[in-house]
Amino acid sequence: MMKNFLFFVLKILILTLTIAVVLDLIYSKAFSVSKNRGKIGYIFNSTPKDYDVVILGSSRANNHFVTQMFEDRGLVTFNFGMQGSKLFESDLVLKLLLEKKNKIKNLIIDVDVTLRSRNNSEATILKFYPYLKSSSAIKTHFRLLPDFNANYYIPFYRYLKYETKIGFREMFFCTINKKSKELNYGGYHALEKSQRSLEENLSKTDPVKNQYYEEIKQICKANKINLIAVMTPMCENVKGFDYFKKVEKLYPEIHNYENVVIEDKYFSDCGHMNDEGAKKFTAIILKDFFNK
Repeated sequence: MMKNFLFFVLKILILTLTIAVVLDLIYSKAFSVSKNRGKIGYIFNSTPKDYDVVILGSSRANNHFVTQMFEDRGLVTFNFGMQGSKLFESDLVLKLLLEKKNKIKNLIIDVDVTLRSRNNSEATILKFYPYLKSSSAIKTHFRLLPDFNANYYIPFYRYLKYETKIGFREMFFCTINKKSKELNYGGYHALEKSQRSLEENLSKTDPVKNQYYEEIKQICKANKINLIAVMTPMCENVKGFDYFKKVEKLYPEIHNYENVVIEDKYFSDCGHMNDEGAKKFTAIILKDFFNK
């Protein structure tokens, strides 16, 4: 009786494992053939490009650098800035671009409030998980994360755990090749004007040395990429504006543009410019770095 029961349990375990392996393969295959669902899939599944300008960073890059204005200058450009991204993810995006044989002449990255943390973004890293077993860059970068072994070695685990982000719905959209708005306008996402009061408090925080920014600098040097690290604008009602002076002291090579656009009419919230503000700021960047 016990022998039959154990045999039954073994069959259930084998069946469960088989289903998990098959589902893992199906989901991973769906993500691996779609370049329209997001910026990571776009990098992973597109043919290599020769970029004049690549833009990396958080939403403060995504909302602040107008891709079309670079393109109008004849510069092949894409904005890979992502909502919530930290330097951990920006470093990995650069590695993935190079792993996929893209060539980059200039790299613009926002490095200011992201220096408040040495950690990764719990939400943004989920975008990379479908490609975990297909990219040595992602595998190596994620190796020290607490749940790496479970996500890498247990079939289908990552898709179950993060079902709301990379589960069935997203897999289905990849299968039918439904395009995400994330890729519109060369990756730039325009914000509207604010209808609320604008304020931000940086007085209780300090920038810290960041290993991922250091790594970005090393990668750029090794690959002869011109690195343009910048602090992007914030509204005039910021408490603790000396935060940016601390960044300058910590990393003197970071260009300080935090006060080149300050009027409320140019902002959606205190840390993010609207479309009008982004165009004004991008024009300044083009004049200062690409006016040749």
